[in-house]
Amino acid sequence: MKVFSCVLFMLTCLSQIGIMAQNKITLSGKVTDQHGAPLSLVTIAVENTSSGTYTDDNGRYSLQVIPGKHTLVVSLVGYQAVKTPLNIQQSKKLNFTLEESSVVLNSVEVYGKTQTQKVKEGVFSVNALDIKPIVNSLNNLNDLINRTMGIKVREEGGVGSDFDLSINGLSGNSVRYFLDGMPLDTKGSGVSLANLPVNIIDRIEIYKGVVPASLGTDALGGAINIITKQEKKNYLDVSYGIGSFHTHKADLNAQFVEPKTGLIIRPTVGVNYSKNDYTMKGVEVWDEDSRKYIPVNRKRFHDDYFSLFGQMEIGFTNKSWADAFFVSGSYSKINKELQTGSIQSKVYGMAEKESDAWNISAHYQKRNLLIKNLQLNASISHTWDHSLTVDTTYRQYDWNGDYIISSRSEIMGRGRIMRHYKRPLTIARGNLDYRLNNTHSLNLNYLLSRTGNNRYDEVDTDFEKSNDILAKHIIGISYNQSFWDSKLTNTFFTKDYINHLNIRQTDLDWLTGSENVKGSTTKNYLGYGIGSRFTVTAPFSIKLSYEHSVRLPLVRELLGNGSTIYANVALKPESSDNINLGLFGTWHPASGHTIYYEASGFLRYVDDYIQAKISEKEATMQYENVPAVHIKGLEGEIRYNWQNKLQLISNISFEEARDQKRYKTDGKPSATYNNRVPNRPWCFGGVEANYTFQNMLLPQSNLRLGCSYQWVHWFFLTWEAYGARESKARIPAQHICNADITYSWKRGQYNIALECANVFDKLAYDNYKLQKPGRSFFAKFRLFIH
Repeated sequence: MKVFSCVLFMLTCLSQIGIMAQNKITLSGKVTDQHGAPLSLVTIAVENTSSGTYTDDNGRYSLQVIPGKHTLVVSLVGYQAVKTPLNIQQSKKLNFTLEESSVVLNSVEVYGKTQTQKVKEGVFSVNALDIKPIVNSLNNLNDLINRTMGIKVREEGGVGSDFDLSINGLSGNSVRYFLDGMPLDTKGSGVSLANLPVNIIDRIEIYKGVVPASLGTDALGGAINIITKQEKKNYLDVSYGIGSFHTHKADLNAQFVEPKTGLIIRPTVGVNYSKNDYTMKGVEVWDEDSRKYIPVNRKRFHDDYFSLFGQMEIGFTNKSWADAFFVSGSYSKINKELQTGSIQSKVYGMAEKESDAWNISAHYQKRNLLIKNLQLNASISHTWDHSLTVDTTYRQYDWNGDYIISSRSEIMGRGRIMRHYKRPLTIARGNLDYRLNNTHSLNLNYLLSRTGNNRYDEVDTDFEKSNDILAKHIIGISYNQSFWDSKLTNTFFTKDYINHLNIRQTDLDWLTGSENVKGSTTKNYLGYGIGSRFTVTAPFSIKLSYEHSVRLPLVRELLGNGSTIYANVALKPESSDNINLGLFGTWHPASGHTIYYEASGFLRYVDDYIQAKISEKEATMQYENVPAVHIKGLEGEIRYNWQNKLQLISNISFEEARDQKRYKTDGKPSATYNNRVPNRPWCFGGVEANYTFQNMLLPQSNLRLGCSYQWVHWFFLTWEAYGARESKARIPAQHICNADITYSWKRGQYNIALECANVFDKLAYDNYKLQKPGRSFFAKFRLFIH
């Protein structure tokens, strides 16, 4: 409390000397063509400033400006620009009509900024991805995020497989996931980036290392915040896709707005299915003739995956008592056959896992709450999450699909199990934002997360039931500054982490540490940080951010998953000092040409680093603390855009994660000291190219051609210090090319996309040398009516 009191006192003093700026006013209206049809993505900008916006799909815009004389520029490629001098003293509506142009005008171009661009140019190191331009061809979010700078997604197989996502060298549970600011876990443990319906998404924000206190999380490596569409219009968005390996995907997203009452209803459904029967190359099977194991190609035979996600939202917007109020209910279900353990030489033929989750939640948002410039954003959610692991067969399979009778079960290598985990999750979040003036603002965020762990087994009578509890409270305070027409912006923040555990399980105490760590404990940790951005002169801006962060272990790490992950209740929280320094800017060298660049470096000094330890014999894993890991790296990206027709993107990332454990527990020097952490990519990059042809074959149509190339440098599978260098197991370098073609007509009402992944059928590996699918094809049809 002393820390918070000091911070509040400091902020109060600063607010007294804050520069009182004029209140902004709002310009709004609609832009249409000469036939009265609304125009989307029209730039509305104030000349000679960075203030601007774009029209939405209905041609509507809203722009805040400072009162006074301005020149408003309205422009869109293919239309004559409109320049209007204005003396604006109060909020008003202005509608514009643009006429088609057959020539390219040589007038001065004024560029507005989308919300995505504004996020990228903020004080934090963040990737911001706009989904709208690629939603027709996008199958799942992992494919998109894996192509962005500093991010690597490592999947254990095909559709629905577990994956590990790393941001600047920190991966797995160090990264947190959010949906509109609420933890994604509220939708159920089976809902992830891989199966969330893409049609509901507007954009994605990926925070690297330093995470704003307003998200209310204990992320160490970063956070991914998925922002859904918030248009206030009627629409129906339906898509269906079919692809290789018996893959099917269907999404439905709709919205109905009742004009008299303002009632909004949003149904969402997403379904995924795949047999994942792709070919495994060079796996070993026993050959009777030669009496030895030989490498062969075999199809996966026990890897079916099915997921269902359904949600209904009902609420109101723009009411006197609420800017937004929604209640929602959702259901998710996952059925997954298990083909391998943590390594592909361990083959399963009968084991499977399923989960289902129900969720109810409510969200409330209000500006000018009680006093002017005070905004409240509050949410509450409860989830009933249930998972079942079935491992009842005493068999040992090979890649031929044959088996021999064994004395042990497939996964755990012990007795039969039908292991149930019920993990009810309650989340409460409150965010208060108070704008002192146009220069200073305060933000207070509180997050409560409580997870139960009720576990039992139907067939294993020796299994000890327990009902553990994990709860955390995270309080964050931020102070924000903006000077010199936003050329300099600063954010100062502090976070308080309160962790409460009630561990009641005692089985396998020699392995899980449950004998020494049980009962109720509550501990407190403190974090803090700063972010700053300064625009030297266009197009050169510098940003610096730092955070001392803490990450509390997750249920999965502490208590396992009932199948391939053992519990370790003695895990300690991770802590890290994270630093980002970057140079970025947007340059317009000529009419219609835009270049965005970014180059940055980062440092991560992690203590009590939580790492998964693999047991090759059992194909299981358990999380453990590593005393210290230091990560440093560089990354860069350049984007080129020509008249919104041609886009070229190139990025590269280099990161060094080194073990800092000098001595083992017995006091002897550690052989792995200063070794690069194994089984993780450390150098990778990619190139993308897209070109859009307008009015091909049909009027109001677009033909988009795209291709991408992803490269990953080879890396060791185990520690460098063990064994001879030339004989060490390693993940080979990977070169993957993808291509896609999308055709849209009737202003995007009808859309067809064809994709070929891994065009040259290259052998690709991921976590612990688990093979990924080879060449695959996917076709998607999307209908969007609004």
